[in-house]
Amino acid sequence: SNLSWLGYGCLKGDGTVITVNAIGAALQTLYILVYLYYSPAKRPVLLQVLLLLAVVVTGCGYFTILVDAGTRLAHLGLFCSVFTISMYLSPLADLAKVIRSKSTRCLSFPLTVTTLVASSSWTLYGLQLHDPYITVPNVPGIVTSLVRFWLFRRYRPEQDKPYSPLPA
Repeated sequence: SNLSWLGYGCLKGDGTVITVNAIGAALQTLYILVYLYYSPAKRPVLLQVLLLLAVVVTGCGYFTILVDAGTRLAHLGLFCSVFTISMYLSPLADLAKVIRSKSTRCLSFPLTVTTLVASSSWTLYGLQLHDPYITVPNVPGIVTSLVRFWLFRRYRPEQDKPYSPLPA
């Protein structure tokens, strides 16, 4: 995601998008390297990293070679938007589990706060620039965060039943 948005920022010449996503891409690369270093099963993790790298290289090749320069920004903006929307909607898979179990144990409150702050900030920035590729995909982040806050309020952690050890 960061690499795609970094490409979008470079094509558009937007220093804010470039800076934020360059830092994000560097931190995520560092995370992957540390994870790979400490992972006991190095081969499957390395294969996943190589597959991800192949996808990134293929995407760069597609947008550089096959998409003409006049529509490249719009195509990349649309790609980044779809990717961002899918990222923000992914926690919805846990909502049925939360409602069924009446427990928010599988949701992260700090991640919900961070998602609301980040998606709100990007939405406001996109509105300021009149850039629908930045504005539109961040609105679902706000909506899903508000839904998760409602679930935290509805199913408070103190209502959760404590785990009991399995009988021996």
